[in-house]
Amino acid sequence: MQHTLQAFKPLLSKPANIAIIIHRNPDGDAIGSGLALQAFLEKTGHKADLISPNEIPNYLKWLPSTDRITIFEEQVAEAQKILKKADIIFTLDFNDLSRLGGAFTDFLKQIVKQKIMVMIDHHLEPSDYAHFQFSNSNKSSTSEMVYDFIVDMGFKDLIDKNMATDLYTGIMTDTGSFKFPNTTPHTMCVAADLMSRGINHNQIQIKIYDSFSLDKLHLLGEALNKLVFLPQFKTAYIALSKADLRKYNYQKGDTEGFVNYGLALEDANFAALFLENDDEGVRISFRSKGNVPANEFAKKYFNGGGHKNAAGGRTKKSLAEAVALFLEKLPEFKSKLIQANV
Repeated sequence: MQHTLQAFKPLLSKPANIAIIIHRNPDGDAIGSGLALQAFLEKTGHKADLISPNEIPNYLKWLPSTDRITIFEEQVAEAQKILKKADIIFTLDFNDLSRLGGAFTDFLKQIVKQKIMVMIDHHLEPSDYAHFQFSNSNKSSTSEMVYDFIVDMGFKDLIDKNMATDLYTGIMTDTGSFKFPNTTPHTMCVAADLMSRGINHNQIQIKIYDSFSLDKLHLLGEALNKLVFLPQFKTAYIALSKADLRKYNYQKGDTEGFVNYGLALEDANFAALFLENDDEGVRISFRSKGNVPANEFAKKYFNGGGHKNAAGGRTKKSLAEAVALFLEKLPEFKSKLIQANV
């Protein structure tokens, strides 16, 4: 396994077939970093295809070139053909092949040893499938890492307005508009450089945060009405059933950011959002303040992981069972929840 750009550079010295993979249920960081890397690779003479395990959320489809993304669930044969032909496969914004889900994970495991695998990711505890591993949990986002990758390769001048829009969107969404603890001085310098390339940062904010459908606003109202606060654990949670989602014509991405409303409570140090899904059981998003290890809770009880203050998990249990497990295990974290050192 290599960790240095110097060792990787020769692989891009001549045209190659390259596949880029982002994680299931992709967010702004996954899509933004993927699109920007694809554009960069094409500008430097390579054939590059971007593959997502499942559909792109509606609120991100305005990003340049999202119509070129191959959706594995909808285009299985085409996606497999791309991966089989690829000389190099980049995996972005995830560090374990299980994040692709089901058939995609199974297929990639069959060919992974035949390919040159490159990981660019900022999550903790990366697995060891990649030949070249660029992993840094201190980075704000994978989009920041892709920016650094392009700059360190010596091609900063190739970052155009569309690429800058993609990368800025990824950084902005993964830092909560630059308010999360993962925002560093370097993050702000990167954002400033991207702004200098002609992006409309105000319009990006509007498209991400101020372009809700009426159904989404009604769903948010339903979520807020169902918010439960447990003062003894300084914890808030929301549980939305399949019926709740269907009632408001749920579209992928509609609940993005809902978990943050629980954490917005003055006395809350931990928040969770439970979503019941027809084909995936229950998905859970966790957010925390200070030293509360959201990733440890997600990993220990909900087959998940992530960052200290932002993590996710899933379970095949029913919605009621998932919430019951959450409530059962909170006392084990009580000391950390109460003494969060926010």
